[in-house]
Amino acid sequence: MKFEVDGHEVFASTGSVHAAFEAPSIVFVHGAALDHTVWVMIARYFARKGFNVLALDLPGHGRSAGEPLQSIDALSDWLHRVLQAREISQATFVGHSMGSLITYDFALRYPAKLKSLVLLGTAIPMPVSRVLLDASLTHLDVANRMANTFSHSSKTGPAASPGSWNLGAGQRLMERATHGVLHADFTACNDFDPSVFKGRIVAPTLIVIGAEDQMTAPRRSLEVAEMIPQAQTIRIPNCGHSMLSERPNQVLDALAGFIPSFP
Repeated sequence: MKFEVDGHEVFASTGSVHAAFEAPSIVFVHGAALDHTVWVMIARYFARKGFNVLALDLPGHGRSAGEPLQSIDALSDWLHRVLQAREISQATFVGHSMGSLITYDFALRYPAKLKSLVLLGTAIPMPVSRVLLDASLTHLDVANRMANTFSHSSKTGPAASPGSWNLGAGQRLMERATHGVLHADFTACNDFDPSVFKGRIVAPTLIVIGAEDQMTAPRRSLEVAEMIPQAQTIRIPNCGHSMLSERPNQVLDALAGFIPSFP
């Protein structure tokens, strides 16, 4: 699906299904230098359960036009304009990594728009090491390899899909991003300061944790859970930060058990 926000074309996968206008909506937000393709299996599942699915490409990512936005606040405000463009009054939001910051920020800024929230591989705040931040600007190939390597668990074993290679697929996906995207995303994550918000998220929230996550350590995700009164947590064994490729079935089980089915 393509539509326009701020004068730029936005792409969102609908899970290959166009739901009825009155169907409940679920919005998926990807991580740094990634795109909507990380949600393929999960988006299709919820689309076939009757949901109006939007697996977004953020500005300057994937098939969405424009420049990458420079802050989490700007990205959450953009997300609000996406809902306006699609005439969505309320939705469940699912964010992975940087996407978890965007959806968390959105939940605090626009609570009336939030039905429920799922945060995957999260830490709030989410600082990025100076070495990685600098490399994303001056040595992009090095930064891609570093981020991709640390995003994968050393205990994943064979990929979920026969004949596939998680580490190689992750590397190719990051390399598809245009120059400047990774640095903009890492800068947005590094600069995000949640302390400016005084409110709390009161909507039902699920936090999914990779037990072997080296990018957002499990203890950091548990700290986020302590900040949200209605938060539940699910820990996936032998799983790193790239949980959508390493343990897709377990992630889907977690989401399907949390998000009520739509008849």
